Amino acid sequence: MAKSHTQYICQDCGYTNPRYLGRCPTCGNWDTMVEERIEKSSPSSAASSARFNATSVPRPIQDIHSDEEKRMQLKHQEFSRVLGGGLVPGSINLIGGDPGIGKSTLLLQIALEIAEQEKVLYVSGEESERQIKMRADRLQCDQAGEVSNLPSKLLLVTETNLDAILDHAAKIKPKLLIVDSIQTSYLPQLESSAGSVSQVRECASLLREYAKRTGTSIFLIGHVTKEGNIAGPRVLEHIVDSVLYLEGDRFQAYRLLRSVKNRFGATSEVGVFEMQERGMIEITNPSEAFLAERMINAPGSAIAVTMEGTRPILVEIQGLTNPTTFGNPRRTPNGIEFNRLLLITAVLTRRAGYKLTDQDVFVNVVGGLRISEPAADLAVAAAIASSIKDIPVKADTILIGEIGLSGELRMASRMSERLSEAAKLGFKSAIIPKQLRSGGFAFPKGINMIEVRSLSQALKEALVKK
Repeated sequence: MAKSHTQYICQDCGYTNPRYLGRCPTCGNWDTMVEERIEKSSPSSAASSARFNATSVPRPIQDIHSDEEKRMQLKHQEFSRVLGGGLVPGSINLIGGDPGIGKSTLLLQIALEIAEQEKVLYVSGEESERQIKMRADRLQCDQAGEVSNLPSKLLLVTETNLDAILDHAAKIKPKLLIVDSIQTSYLPQLESSAGSVSQVRECASLLREYAKRTGTSIFLIGHVTKEGNIAGPRVLEHIVDSVLYLEGDRFQAYRLLRSVKNRFGATSEVGVFEMQERGMIEITNPSEAFLAERMINAPGSAIAVTMEGTRPILVEIQGLTNPTTFGNPRRTPNGIEFNRLLLITAVLTRRAGYKLTDQDVFVNVVGGLRISEPAADLAVAAAIASSIKDIPVKADTILIGEIGLSGELRMASRMSERLSEAAKLGFKSAIIPKQLRSGGFAFPKGINMIEVRSLSQALKEALVKK
């Protein structure tokens, strides 16, 4: 029997120490060290090493073909977009999100689609087979309430023992394997409990080896912590080929599937879905959906164009100012970074002459989208200025630009794509930073360009003149 010992492992970065530490010296986070019982000799690791030594052969690089991977095409275009154009055989993908956000529902829809042609094995460690069957019936129900026949190639099993899961997969030989979730899976050779750092790491490593050896595509569903990160060791995200996050407010219908890592496609790509009774319905034109309920000529509203991966999306940014009743005014952002809001309000106060020191400032990005790029700075500033002056921003105008600390505006990337998307949706003018460098982009037709140098000039052009 293999001997074991106890050590403490950081759940965030994987740092190990023989004794407990309140703060991890590597990542600096508090209360992340957890006790783990570690095997001195892991049978699974030894067997895996032996298999690799027996099969791997070094090859000259010129003999290796770099042809593009053949992908499995999906009917869900938004899901394919996030994956980089389809599902790559032999890839292992991790999807995380808040509880109840729709991770299992989305992957069950993909499983039902692929099972029409190929075998799919859905392994659940959290729900019974009957619960999954009830969800599948709901997803396959048409508008008249009739349930269509479920594909016979979709196989369900409730199992948490990874050895048993791999045994089932070896017998069935599915094209797609879904494990819900990786935190409930365990290896009996390890003494630690399911969901621990060592269990998650070893289970993910064996699943990756199985995917690369057999060409089976694997989806792992991962739990998230209260900070929104996928639970378990950080090495889990390094093991997999792609990391997807399903985001959204549970009180809103829209869900955003965001790629933060993808070895077969672009990162930061986003797919937009709407949660309905029959599952996740893809939104092929998210800009139109986000602007559908916009109130025209309302003070405190401005339109920004943000790039989500390779796609430009128009979103409404709302700003509201109100005299504070406390000593310190509040700054409350929803959908943008807090420090970014502090910077914009400081520049508005110091460089543009807007008195915000006695005003509470609230900013909201409509639709649940989170914007991290500085190209939306000008739209945020216009929404705040429009609210405090109670003057609407011109309804047919978009605003694009980064705000500097001196009140200057700076150009954003991929302006042609942003402006072309705005022109398609009927916007007539765009307020953008002035091009100072030669060899810039060409203006698209059908939209009037208003080039300005400073934030003050932009606000004069944006607000409706009384």
